Amino acid sequence: MPLTSDRKLTDDESRAVAATVLEELARRRISRQLLADQAKISISTLEKALSGRRPLTLATKVRLEQALGISLLKRNSTVPTDAISVAPDELGFYSRPAVSWIEGDYLTLRPSFGEVNAVYAYRTEIRWDDTRSSLIFRESERLDAAYTHQGLVSVPHQSGHIYLVTNRHGQYRLIIMTRPTISGEMYGVLATLRVGRGAELTPVAAPIVFVPLRTFNKAEFGQITAQHHCYQSYHRYLKRTVDESFALFLSG
Repeated sequence: MPLTSDRKLTDDESRAVAATVLEELARRRISRQLLADQAKISISTLEKALSGRRPLTLATKVRLEQALGISLLKRNSTVPTDAISVAPDELGFYSRPAVSWIEGDYLTLRPSFGEVNAVYAYRTEIRWDDTRSSLIFRESERLDAAYTHQGLVSVPHQSGHIYLVTNRHGQYRLIIMTRPTISGEMYGVLATLRVGRGAELTPVAAPIVFVPLRTFNKAEFGQITAQHHCYQSYHRYLKRTVDESFALFLSG
C-alpha cells in the first residue's frame, strides 16, 4: 500500500525524530518558532510533536527535513533510551541530546558576600539525571559547606537562557545564565539570600559566571582576595558580565 502524507509515524519513530530535531535546534541555536516558520507548520504542532503529546505525521517529518536539510529518520535505525528522554514541561521539554553540551564541571565565580572586592569561587556540576529525566546541578568545594546548593536545570526555548533552581521547602534560589559562549562560559545573575547577623537574611542579586573547569590547569576555590594569584583572571570574568551586558543591574 502506498504511503500517504497523513500517515502517522510509530511512537518510536516519532521519539527518534523529536530527539534529532531537538539536538539540531540546540546545535544551530535557532528557535522552535523559526523552525516552524521554515517548515511551514504551526508552532503548536511542533511543540506537541517534540514533547511527545502528538505523534508525527509523514508530511510533518518531510517538512522538517526540508527545513533542516537533513534526514530525520534513518531506515532500521535504533535510538538509545536515554537519547529520547524528555524533561517535563515546567523545565522546558528538552531532550538529553538537546542539552548535552551544557553537561560538565564548572568553576563558579561570584562576588564575595563577606569581604569587599573579593571573589568567591566553587565548583558546580551539571549532569543528566535519569530518574528525574532532566539536568540537575550540584555545588561543591564551598568554604560554607552548609550552604551548598543543588537543584534542577530548566532550559526553555522561549528566553534562550538557562535557569538553575533550588527549592528547599518552598525557599527558592535562582540563577539565570546565558547560553555558553564559543569558549564555553555562561554569564548571568544569582538571586539568593545573604546571611547577616544572627538569623537575619537579606535578599541579594549578584553577577555570576560558570567557566568550564577544563579551561584551567588547576582551578583555585574559596575566598579569592586581591593578593591571590588567580584574582585578576577571576575578576575579569565577573567584570565581563556587566561590561558586555550579559546581565543588567538597575538602580532605583
